[in-house]
Amino acid sequence: MRQIVLDTETTGLDPKSGHRIIEIGCVELVNRKLTGRHYHQYINPERQVDDGAIEVHGITNEFLVDKPVFAQIADEFMAFCDGAELVIHNAPFDVGFINAELKRLGNPRWQSVAAHCGVLDTLAMAREKHPGQKNNLDALCKRYFVDNSQRDLHGALLDAEILADVYLIMTGGQTDLALAGADNGGDQEENKQTQQLDAGTIRRLSADRAALAVVRASAEEQAAHQEFLGLLEKSAGKHFW
Repeated sequence: MRQIVLDTETTGLDPKSGHRIIEIGCVELVNRKLTGRHYHQYINPERQVDDGAIEVHGITNEFLVDKPVFAQIADEFMAFCDGAELVIHNAPFDVGFINAELKRLGNPRWQSVAAHCGVLDTLAMAREKHPGQKNNLDALCKRYFVDNSQRDLHGALLDAEILADVYLIMTGGQTDLALAGADNGGDQEENKQTQQLDAGTIRRLSADRAALAVVRASAEEQAAHQEFLGLLEKSAGKHFW
């Protein structure tokens, strides 16, 4: 299964008011493993970035002047995502902006996100899993012990990488985030078990394992135990054990 964990930064809050995407960050998962492939692009929005948005992500108008416009990167971006399930925190926000960009582009090849990708909203998932609690990305990092110490400002690629960690833990307790196919040397199965133990994951025993031996106390052992209990009863109040 191929998934793309995606985040965007924008000029403001509402694409219907003409706000645009200024950064896209994506990381690829295949069968719940990070592959090392990613897509990252800053975009010239062809308009000014709101001051309030700059306070959130720190991306200035001056920085974006020489960046490509969305039309120049649309094919590469959509080809990277095509056929995958998009994993997005607060998906309606990002999907709404991407769809607005595609509509503005008017390219019949790329009509909407839904035509090319599935979408999984981790915010909706977190709200169902943790009702009545804060479920923004920072709160989830704290809840699942994901390091977000570098997240002073929002950034699309960094947030996508952090969300990938949160998503894997939230949907199955997986904390082994090694790249798919990585060979660290030694016995791979032994390394995997060691990584799982170090990460504090639950180890489940195989259903076809051999039955555990049951060792019962002998008659002599049971008699000795009863004798010891009798001694404890006689010494009640006299000793501390």
